[in-house]
Amino acid sequence: MSYEQFFQLREQPFSNTPDARFFFEVDQHADVLARLMYAVDTMKGLAVVVGDVGTGKTTLARRMLDRLDDQQYESALLVIIHSAISAEWLLRRIAAQIGIGQVAEEKVALLTQIYERLMELHEAGRKAVVLIDEANMLQQRELMEELRGFLNLEVPGSKLITFILFGLPSLDAILALDAPLTQRVAVKCRLTSLNPEMSKAYILHRLKVAGATREIFPEAVLDQVAVDSRGIPRLINTICDNVLLEGFLRKRDKLDVDLVTDVVRDLGLTE
Repeated sequence: MSYEQFFQLREQPFSNTPDARFFFEVDQHADVLARLMYAVDTMKGLAVVVGDVGTGKTTLARRMLDRLDDQQYESALLVIIHSAISAEWLLRRIAAQIGIGQVAEEKVALLTQIYERLMELHEAGRKAVVLIDEANMLQQRELMEELRGFLNLEVPGSKLITFILFGLPSLDAILALDAPLTQRVAVKCRLTSLNPEMSKAYILHRLKVAGATREIFPEAVLDQVAVDSRGIPRLINTICDNVLLEGFLRKRDKLDVDLVTDVVRDLGLTE
């Protein structure tokens, strides 16, 4: 038996793997998405979203991508997984993301391909949008200069491509490696942790999506998780997932605050 069966759930409610079905839109998410849609609809060129670890940047990036209809946008999400990348790698990846099939080897030819593809999209009435998650990994000035170069590609009244960068607060310092690029940030948003009421609503939402039909987390447990997680969605997920597992292992179908305390201590999350 799994804890899902024990608590009569269809699936695990607190996986940290992004899943649009579990997206819980709070006021700040709606605000950020509205600002980002404004940036891409008006082709502002560069928008930035920063937030601490676990505040939901990746989930929001995927949510934003889902909003970009293929008929209106040529859009893609690029995830940077390490900092040891070259400007050439970045150029080639962006070229592929905007629909260039056979990417040229030589840089001048590649830049020509990119410009021609962007003009093709513009003339077709479509907008090129590249979302870059973990953009704080772009830690070289040369990479910032390449992004600025893209922003020089424009037609009267509009950029030919818009980038949305998602990253940790350290992204501010990375953008500052190229001062002219910092000045070109048209929209900037900051994600913060959830307040206690939103944290509790987030937990209940995910339980409902997973098929909960009865109370599993009493009010006191919800309050404790909100405090111990500091409102950080990733920590909420980790704590709640482990609380469900521990409750199953101890055969407690009604969870309590002591259980949360034990889990938080075992996870090393106590301050």
